[in-house]
Amino acid sequence: MTATLTERPIAPPPAEPPAARTGVREYALLAALLVGTGIAYLWNLSINGWANSFYAAAVQAGSVSWKAFFFGSSDAGNSITVDKTPLSLWPMEISVRVFGLHSWSMLLPQALLGVASVALLWAIVRRGFGAHAGLLAGLVLALTPIAAVMFRFNNPDAMLVFLMLAAAWAMTRAVADGRWRWLLLTGAFIGLGFLAKQLQVLLVVPALALTYLIAGPPKLGKRIAQLFGAAVAMVAGAGWWVLLAELWPSSDRPYFGGSQHNSIIELTLGYNGLGRLNGDETGSVGGFGGGEMPTGGGGMWGTPGIGRLFEPAQAGQIAWLIPAALVLLVVGLVLRGKVSRTDPRRATLILFGGWLLGTGLVFSFMKGIFHPYYTVALAPGVAALVGAGSVLAWQHRDRVWVRLAIAFALGATTATAWIVLSRSTSFVPWLRWVVLAGGVLATVLMLVRLPRRASLAVAAAAVLVGLAAPTAYAIDGIATGHQGPMPSAGPMTRGGWGPGRGGDHGMPGGFPGAPGGQQAGGQHGTPHGDASSTAGNDSGPGGFGGAAGNMMMASKPSDRVTALLEADGSDYTWVAATVSSNSAAGFQLATQLPVMPVGGFNGSDPSPTLAQFQEYVQVGRIHYFIAGNQMGGERGNGNTKSQSAQITAWVKDHFNSQEVDGITLYDLTSPTTS
Repeated sequence: MTATLTERPIAPPPAEPPAARTGVREYALLAALLVGTGIAYLWNLSINGWANSFYAAAVQAGSVSWKAFFFGSSDAGNSITVDKTPLSLWPMEISVRVFGLHSWSMLLPQALLGVASVALLWAIVRRGFGAHAGLLAGLVLALTPIAAVMFRFNNPDAMLVFLMLAAAWAMTRAVADGRWRWLLLTGAFIGLGFLAKQLQVLLVVPALALTYLIAGPPKLGKRIAQLFGAAVAMVAGAGWWVLLAELWPSSDRPYFGGSQHNSIIELTLGYNGLGRLNGDETGSVGGFGGGEMPTGGGGMWGTPGIGRLFEPAQAGQIAWLIPAALVLLVVGLVLRGKVSRTDPRRATLILFGGWLLGTGLVFSFMKGIFHPYYTVALAPGVAALVGAGSVLAWQHRDRVWVRLAIAFALGATTATAWIVLSRSTSFVPWLRWVVLAGGVLATVLMLVRLPRRASLAVAAAAVLVGLAAPTAYAIDGIATGHQGPMPSAGPMTRGGWGPGRGGDHGMPGGFPGAPGGQQAGGQHGTPHGDASSTAGNDSGPGGFGGAAGNMMMASKPSDRVTALLEADGSDYTWVAATVSSNSAAGFQLATQLPVMPVGGFNGSDPSPTLAQFQEYVQVGRIHYFIAGNQMGGERGNGNTKSQSAQITAWVKDHFNSQEVDGITLYDLTSPTTS
């Protein structure tokens, strides 16, 4: 103490303990990260309009009908559900009940789930690797392009990612103390994830189980018993709703959309389950089934294979840091190779490494429906490995092989950014050159042992280089409106997706019904969304939905059509019926009255049957039938004519019609004289 006083002629005021100062700085940075994420995700949120009108219509229905809320019905008349379990809709429906129906109230919970996901990932990574690792992991997640889009969109993926992260958080707590409650909580979160997006949540289960099997504190027998307990909690977390839904009399509930026999179990194992893996998806887009879907070898969903995530459609969404994450995973596991079995750092690496590898391989090789936005489920794995692995490697940079690995990871990141940015040279054209120059320089300097301040400057430059390109894509995703069922971040690329600033337009694999010069199912750049405005349902300039819509794009009724539907609308269970959910969605959102989506999303579900529809008409429950582009509704299961096609033909033969602003309406209370 004497020496210290001698070195300081003027004694300063009592200093705050270093740990306390570090804590204040850490939480200030965390607050900045979360506030910044919140501002970015909430900024101009209504630019996305109704986002995916398929889910927006279900949100509207659930905000006025508790039965529609519970089942996830597409309409408040409870004719059919969306083709997913309903948990992801519930926060949005509650928000709409509180704030009213408009784009902002619907999408607000999604943005908050994004902020919560960043906070959860920070907490997980910080626990084992410290404040800097947690902050870097959270920043990478927040700036992942597809995450910046999906946490501002109404698809189920925002809730799915949050619940997967919640399960990972509970598992890291279980690894820390081995208590049963954390295992049960892990299982419960996975069960709730099933209620958000069914079997996709199971992609992280092997990583969770392997992590505890390797690193759990108890003896092996108890660890196995605890994992079985977690499995029971998982089944309970999802099973309560599945059991109620299956036992509920079918005559008193909506039809389970996406199934062919009105079964949630069939939907889970078929269309939303094994069918996604093997391509045998009865009731899928276009009404294909029995293996008829044009999948492998470059079908409409791309080419299954190890390089799929780096194809143009997916690369700009997620691929930027995948090479670095894999390199850092290996480095981290080697560095922690001789630690104890229960080492929490290695456990975290195993968890997120298994998450990234397992989910990535399934996405790469699945033969069924695969959309680029699915890759948001990879974002936490990439972000956690980059955050944790970078800090761990940096702490051991005195070893030559570690410096070589860091340089290799940075070089791979630079090369990936150059390749992806070169696919759309009109998008921020100078960026790829800056990333290339900065990346090469930082990679070289990583190999050299520098003074502390210089090395920290190189590390900061490496972070900037690694995040520059995905940040540009994320900013573009936030600043651009997204409507339709297939949102994506960044510009259009050859064979890919986006708002069309560079590259070729059109649908990969020749999506049915998609014209040249338009992308599939996702329109950009038009600010819409107020429920009182028909503009909120516009498919955008050059869209192919048409006034009546089709299975990919929502209808866009004029004021005259809306007024016609609203007149005496409360006298009917359904103010109108039309084939496919998206066609129905625009009319329903404009009128806020139930519109029956005949045949569900694709128009190919056997709901209602012709006989049921005729009964509804006979007792006066439906006012109008709106004709439109049937697309996927022409065929049902096999080669038989679908119920929606039969209903359409029957209506045209027996009822008078009128055309209003390009939309043909059949008055089901006015039969033809013949």
